[in-house]
Amino acid sequence: MKLTWRTELPQLVIIAAMFALAAWSWPRLPEQVPTHWNLQGQVDGHGNKVVGLLVLPLTAAGIYVLLLLLPLADPGGANYRNFAGAYNTIRLGIVALLGVLYTTAVAGVFDWQIDFTRIAFLGSAVLFVILGNVMGKIRPNWFVGVRTPWTLSSKLSWDKTHRLTGWLMMLMGVLFAVVAFVHTTWMLVFMLIVDVACLGWSVIYSYLVYRDDPNRTSPAGTTPSTD
Repeated sequence: MKLTWRTELPQLVIIAAMFALAAWSWPRLPEQVPTHWNLQGQVDGHGNKVVGLLVLPLTAAGIYVLLLLLPLADPGGANYRNFAGAYNTIRLGIVALLGVLYTTAVAGVFDWQIDFTRIAFLGSAVLFVILGNVMGKIRPNWFVGVRTPWTLSSKLSWDKTHRLTGWLMMLMGVLFAVVAFVHTTWMLVFMLIVDVACLGWSVIYSYLVYRDDPNRTSPAGTTPSTD
């Protein structure tokens, strides 16, 4: 997969900005800072500045490097060029979400009146909608997308499953957005049940399509020995 400044610079700027914000905030904060918020957006956990200011920037940098290297280790690495736009969108979406969460968390540490929980759910909603929009463009590989034994053994199953999953992920995004404004336990439970059902149906559907595909192959292109 070919890398360009157009795809890499936005992600690097976000990560660099996170570390710059950490450096600026470090001398201005006490040793113990808020690190966790409950469903109502209220602080319910504290930690030292290493946890509060460095964990998310380091996580973003680690995910950036990991997603950059995955195509090199993927046996289907040659396919990444066929969905490079979708893959780069996924990478940018993940790093951008971490950047938004980090900025919101630091603002909360400085006692700005920002509902971290709402921002987290809204950010996740946007990411799910983005993922849903590009899911159908992902081509067979071993690391990205819905990778079941059946999608990896049937091109038809891969294509149909990812198109279906794209719509399901957008539905999940809508539910995340609803929870952002309806901070109730029952709504959160309902969202989790629907999310699990969507993921489960994607797996089941991948098998159903595989079962009816006349061109399916055995996993890894092998068949049981006749000896």
